[in-house]
Amino acid sequence: MTDPTSAEVEPTRRPRRRPARADLLALGAYVLLGVFVCLNYWGDVTGRVSSHLPTDHSWFEWLFAHGAYSLRHLENPLFTARQNAPDGVNMMANTSLLGVTLPLAPLTMLLGPQVMYALYLGGALAATAGTAYWMLSRHLVRSRAAAFVGGAFLGFAPGIIHHANGQPNFVSNFLLPLIVVRVLRLGEPGRWLRNGLALGALVAYQIFINEEMLLLTALACLVVVLAYAVQRPRATRAMAGTFLAGMGVAGGLALTLTAYPIWFQFDGPQSYRGLQGGVFHNWGEDLVAFVTFARDTWAGDPEVEKTIGLTEQNTWFGWPLVLLSLVALVLLVRRSLATRVVAVLVVVFTVASIGPWVRFDGVETDIPGPWSYVSDDLPLVEMMMPTRLALVVAAAVGVLLALFCDAAARQARAGLAPAPRAGEPATAPVAPRRRWLRPLGYAAVALALLPLFPRPLPAQQIDPPPHFITAGGWRPYVPAGRTLVPVPIPSNVHGLPTLRWSALTEQEFPIPGGYFIGPNELGEGVFGAPNRPTSSLIYSTMDKGVLPPLTDENRRQAVEDLRFWRASVVVLGAHPREAVLRELVTALLGPPQRVDDVWVWDVRALVG
Repeated sequence: MTDPTSAEVEPTRRPRRRPARADLLALGAYVLLGVFVCLNYWGDVTGRVSSHLPTDHSWFEWLFAHGAYSLRHLENPLFTARQNAPDGVNMMANTSLLGVTLPLAPLTMLLGPQVMYALYLGGALAATAGTAYWMLSRHLVRSRAAAFVGGAFLGFAPGIIHHANGQPNFVSNFLLPLIVVRVLRLGEPGRWLRNGLALGALVAYQIFINEEMLLLTALACLVVVLAYAVQRPRATRAMAGTFLAGMGVAGGLALTLTAYPIWFQFDGPQSYRGLQGGVFHNWGEDLVAFVTFARDTWAGDPEVEKTIGLTEQNTWFGWPLVLLSLVALVLLVRRSLATRVVAVLVVVFTVASIGPWVRFDGVETDIPGPWSYVSDDLPLVEMMMPTRLALVVAAAVGVLLALFCDAAARQARAGLAPAPRAGEPATAPVAPRRRWLRPLGYAAVALALLPLFPRPLPAQQIDPPPHFITAGGWRPYVPAGRTLVPVPIPSNVHGLPTLRWSALTEQEFPIPGGYFIGPNELGEGVFGAPNRPTSSLIYSTMDKGVLPPLTDENRRQAVEDLRFWRASVVVLGAHPREAVLRELVTALLGPPQRVDDVWVWDVRALVG
């Protein structure tokens, strides 16, 4: 929050014309690092997916294709019937990344969703680091080197790199530093309207990128404002009216811009209320994870995941960075208001990320955590994963690193003025510069961060779609209003390759099943489409590798399911279980035809 009476809050404003070379070098370094993180994808960008989250990777490729399809056909992007036919998928109720896929749709049409995914992933990492650098260098620290270090950590922290394995929505944080700046400037005299409008527009856009990260940012801003108010009550009272006016403008604009999409999310077709069983609610951060090196860093060891890697790696700072952070807090907390606010963020969100029960080194203890006192039924809370609150801790650590580097640079430049002796004027000579403080501080930061330097994200080969699919051999079999049923039917567990058939053919044919969250018969959110008898039969046959005994009821149900899916053709391509799957579908539907490189069952006459 801007306080013109306190030099601790914001450094002295610099001249408007700032040298651009350092900024360009910082941005260039972030771009190179983004390319490096995605290096393994570029070896075969059309044939590789994430080794850790291959289905998530394919889902986001499908999302880029969805953005292009919606734009090309001028369809409502909030809903799609290209997955989960015939019911469709509520895209606002899923992680749809519409704020990215729609603007980039022309590039997706030109380059394809696979290339677009890899390009965007590295670009989002770099863009987040870039906006964080801008926030720090313009509003918090004087040293460009300090801002560079802080921006790099905010963009490429271990928790962010962890999510880059197939979840680009959690690395798309480039608007969040801008939102934080606008929140903290709402108290500026005479600018409540301009700041409110800017904040409202940013919030509205972030809703179409990642609502969960927006919620975490809002919670963090709330804690920052409260911490500031406690420490600067007089300044808070002076700017409260302006702040609230700006907040009202921001909220009104954001609500106006997003009212229909938010209604669509919670009350539109295929919307749902909470997740069945509150599956995320128990995922808290293991205490040992804070001092452990993350898997995808140079010091990381994948073996550690067998003990404490049961949840997401949202902290995993390693013991050197934790030690440095504690030292920085001790050294700066008395002299810096910003550091005290960061300390409050670290404490609050570290405790909140623990979850309902304290975990230590992979063991769930009997010690209750803060979430044990929170009802699973509270709106929004029921969808939250406690461990992800630790991402706010990671952001606070990035700001703390910038403050620490900046303090070292300031001490090296100016030294400390000694207290005047009796009878001496207050303008006593400044003590000699402590030039050793800067290299010492930077060396400490380097030792803490070098083990966390990210490795290129691991990637695995994936079989290409059948030529029958990519060459359009399916077209004579799928008239308008009918679906292509791939075997296995795509789901959150099975059918990764067949989900990509849809993405890589620009979603020109609808498919049943898919990878999404939709309602069950009680209106609760479940992963994937409710299994039909035939899809369950296919999955169990795949898992066992043996054809089960079949009855006339199985065959009758297969025809009924095909009618429900509005199927016109069933297609089986190359698959590790191809032989047994062909036996199963043949036993259900009759003999297939071999067309190009797939097995085809034309079921139009069968289902009517």
